[in-house]
Amino acid sequence: MKAIGVTSAAAVAIAVLSTPTIAPSFAQEADPFLRIGDGDVGGVVSGPNGPEAGVWVIAETDELPTKFAKIVVTDDRGRYLIPDLPKATYRLWVRGYGLVDSPKRQSAPGRRVDLGAVLAPSAAAAAEYYPGMYWYSMLKIPNKRQFPGTGDGGNGIAEVMKTQHDWIDTLKNSCQSCHALGSQGVRRLSKDLGTFDNSTDAWTRRVQSGQAMSNMALTLSRFGAQKALSLFADWTDRIAAGELPFEKPARPQGLERNVVISAWEWGSQKHYLHDAISTDKRNPTVNANGPIYGSPEESTDLVPILDPVRNEAREIRHPYRDPKTPSALDLPAGPSVYWGEEPIWAGHASIHNPIMDEKGRVWFTARIRPAANPDFCKAGSDHPSAKVVPLKESARQLSMFDPKTGKWSLIDTCFTTQHLYFAKDANDTLWTSAGAPQSGVVGWLDTRMYDETGDEAKSQGWTPIILDTNGNGKRDAYVEANEPLDPTKDKRVMAAFYGVQPSPVDDSIWGQSMGVGFSRMDQPGYIIRLTPGPNPPETALSEIYRPPEEGYGPRGIDVDLKGVVWTVLSSGHLARFDRSKCKGPLNGPAAASGKLCPEGWTLYRMPGPQFRDVTDPGSANHAYYVWVDRYNTLGLGPNVPIASTNGGESLLALVDEKPVELRIPYPMGFFSKNVDGRIDDPNAGWKGRGLWTTFGSRAAFHGEGGKEARPRVFKLQMRPDPLAR
Repeated sequence: MKAIGVTSAAAVAIAVLSTPTIAPSFAQEADPFLRIGDGDVGGVVSGPNGPEAGVWVIAETDELPTKFAKIVVTDDRGRYLIPDLPKATYRLWVRGYGLVDSPKRQSAPGRRVDLGAVLAPSAAAAAEYYPGMYWYSMLKIPNKRQFPGTGDGGNGIAEVMKTQHDWIDTLKNSCQSCHALGSQGVRRLSKDLGTFDNSTDAWTRRVQSGQAMSNMALTLSRFGAQKALSLFADWTDRIAAGELPFEKPARPQGLERNVVISAWEWGSQKHYLHDAISTDKRNPTVNANGPIYGSPEESTDLVPILDPVRNEAREIRHPYRDPKTPSALDLPAGPSVYWGEEPIWAGHASIHNPIMDEKGRVWFTARIRPAANPDFCKAGSDHPSAKVVPLKESARQLSMFDPKTGKWSLIDTCFTTQHLYFAKDANDTLWTSAGAPQSGVVGWLDTRMYDETGDEAKSQGWTPIILDTNGNGKRDAYVEANEPLDPTKDKRVMAAFYGVQPSPVDDSIWGQSMGVGFSRMDQPGYIIRLTPGPNPPETALSEIYRPPEEGYGPRGIDVDLKGVVWTVLSSGHLARFDRSKCKGPLNGPAAASGKLCPEGWTLYRMPGPQFRDVTDPGSANHAYYVWVDRYNTLGLGPNVPIASTNGGESLLALVDEKPVELRIPYPMGFFSKNVDGRIDDPNAGWKGRGLWTTFGSRAAFHGEGGKEARPRVFKLQMRPDPLAR
């Protein structure tokens, strides 16, 4: 039977090769719905059994200033139309579930090109095109009965692993969030690693590769290194022996077939992109048709910029203030099977996250100096925030680039920065997150004051996270996080924001704190509501909320125009929290548990398989972050939450409480950390709107293309039907 399958696929390929690329003009006229303009390419995709619905057609060219591709999905009759292609010669091919890539055809825009789909000759060949989560869901997760961990002298699971939830949270938020675990380069062991007695030894060598080896070692220690390595080895051994994913993905359906995906290369093969920004979240018409800016984190100080109108990519260098600023070159690194002894990351600025203001200026969380803080941050300073919580160090600060002048401003902060968002207030306050909870503070910059005075010390502030556990409605003296509750005092929580988002309906600031899988601390993940009050360092009060028992591991946060909070959970859920539904008091001693207001939560399971041996509801799918499309920039409606589901190699929207999965099929291994949406022309319908994101894996070379793969910028648009132009 296997030989017959191969012969059949070969016959299909030969038939496709003998099919004329351009159909006669009367064929176009025979279908009034397939209207191909001068800048379009369209046609019908057929297989041996007839038209192929819900498959992707990819058009790519090298003839523009940077490599460009456009991707659409066929309709229920196998028809496709790729609109508005820049003038060039394109390679066109078909990709889809149950298929292998078709032979590539060449065409210019303005023509009809009928394409032949090639059936996969085997289940193994078909599975090569599945999203990564279908492969990494095959990982064996330790049984619930094995928890809590008892260490190397016991069951091999580290003692910090109290529950199976902790294990999965760590797998997703510390492993999958940086490397696409199921991608081609991860699910198989390279022979170039060397010769070993067993795959556990091979994995031990593998995780010593590259400049992320210290982080990988830390994560492995939290699992229990030998236990985790043996499970990874078992996974790759079973795949090498021919085991395939136990579930198959479905082809795009309904709204999912209306998507148009444009992609541009930018950056370098050796660099990775953490994030990108196109506009001001508060007003998505800012920077219309303008450049997209990226943040390359540890990999380089070169900020990539894409001009999507001219299809040009370039870079500018991010400066730093102190020549002693640490470099990624200082990180220990083992030899790589891809790059050998070469350390490919050389960034000083650690440019993590960008945001744009109403003037089109781009603000970054970036390192501008060594960790030691200036004196105004420390004990003995008269700075209002330092009097409350003096800070000795910060790992990353702030910067701002003004495209109009081409000048950089470097802004020292006492608090560490990770993500950042502008509040909609008179001072354009820029609120930041710190990432890891050990800092225990939330920081901000009054950008209006900074613009007027240039005084970075007076323009910034920070506050600890204090809960109103004595229940009197105001902030009082408090006990520290490691001290027991005192009925007369409030309580500090040693947490910090990872995600951060000012509310558009009141003065509250919402954040999310990472749990055990990321934080290196034995605490659950929270979402946090902070109300600044008139003097934030001394008056800010917070509330913390934990997801319901079946949900855990929040990561990323956003707030819709109704004040409803959204986050994504490592349990495999998109989560909604509506504080207006809370029935009981939200302060008092019970506030420290984070378990008040369970009625405010609604969980939505992400599409995709659950880990085979995990019985809890949820999914092996994982999202790095969530973003709410407040102003319908994508075209699925206002206030639509969109999760960066890098397990599914997709963006996942929730429309009328139903998932709409927009997979980016090329290059395989798509991995996004966040998105934003921009309106270039409010009068141009779907063509004037779009969602922007970038490929954000730390190792683009693990996916399709290998060492030659470069990061890409992606623009997603939703047209009214699969043939709209």
